[in-house]
Amino acid sequence: MGSTEKEGLFIDRDCNYAAVTQGMEACFTAFDKDCDDNLNLKEFETLCRALFRDGKDESYDIDRNHLEQIFQVFDKNNNGLIDREEFVSCWNDWIKIIVKPVSAIVVVDVQNDFISGSLDVRKCPASQNGEEIVDPINNLLEKIQFEAIFYSLDWHPIDHVSFIENVHSRPIHESSPISADNAKVFDTVIFDGDPPIKQRLWPKHCVQNSWGAELHNNLKVAENAIKIYKGTNPDIDSYSVFWDNMKLSDTKLDAHLRANKITDVYICGLAYDVCVGATAADALSSGYRTILMEDCCRGVDLLSMEQTKQHVLGNHGVVVSSKEVPEMVSGNNRRPELGYQLAMTLKKKK
Repeated sequence: MGSTEKEGLFIDRDCNYAAVTQGMEACFTAFDKDCDDNLNLKEFETLCRALFRDGKDESYDIDRNHLEQIFQVFDKNNNGLIDREEFVSCWNDWIKIIVKPVSAIVVVDVQNDFISGSLDVRKCPASQNGEEIVDPINNLLEKIQFEAIFYSLDWHPIDHVSFIENVHSRPIHESSPISADNAKVFDTVIFDGDPPIKQRLWPKHCVQNSWGAELHNNLKVAENAIKIYKGTNPDIDSYSVFWDNMKLSDTKLDAHLRANKITDVYICGLAYDVCVGATAADALSSGYRTILMEDCCRGVDLLSMEQTKQHVLGNHGVVVSSKEVPEMVSGNNRRPELGYQLAMTLKKKK
């Protein structure tokens, strides 16, 4: 089973697929089987079966409805065909990104307090060990040349709204299901505000400039990586590495990603169902092809971890093992879910 490659863009020869060796025109011609200067849906499906391949060079199954929706994105005049002019967008905005993605990794909150400190995830309902993710994350950072690397840190002032120790310092809204006097760790209260603020309560953790806020000592910190500090406003919690929980201020992560022309965001860290999940949700809504690395995450609650996973999958991100990541970053493992997500993002931009 051979393949021919030029500038990182290729489609395999097996099953009579013609190799792409000379760019966009050659690709179009290879799959225009009836030589009518158009790709019909059947021809486009053949292209997609060559495009979406795993690391072992096997075709992924392609959801028929998704295939048709992708085709419609590039069939701009809705005549049931993709002509050479329409294929320009398909090639530049879709195929090239799928075959040669630009990838970043976001390592979320791998900090002392979440591993062995005041909010050690081993003491949470799921009883998971946060330290177990350090080695697989380090392995990724050592083996893979990501275009950009980000580490996020919870960086709370001592009077932060999320600390149960501070629950009496702000008025409780009348709609709160729990009073300040009865509140316990992991409970959710509602503070007065305009609008009222729903807040889950945690032990005091990751206080600015404390040992608990430091990245774990065994975590590899790559050169030229960017650190993102979040949760610095005492009155608003911040789970996502993109935004605070009220969506009032952003962390500039999105600006960094766009400056680096990132297409694919790989996410890992602590905790799976809190800050990791919120970051993945924002990456998806921001239009990034989003990959959650499950073995590089540990969480708080098994049910909410499963809900986080299903949210990522339901929005056409993927959940993978870190062992799959090298082939994905290189463009050799090309998942159809991510191709569909990219096409739907292009559709929104029309």
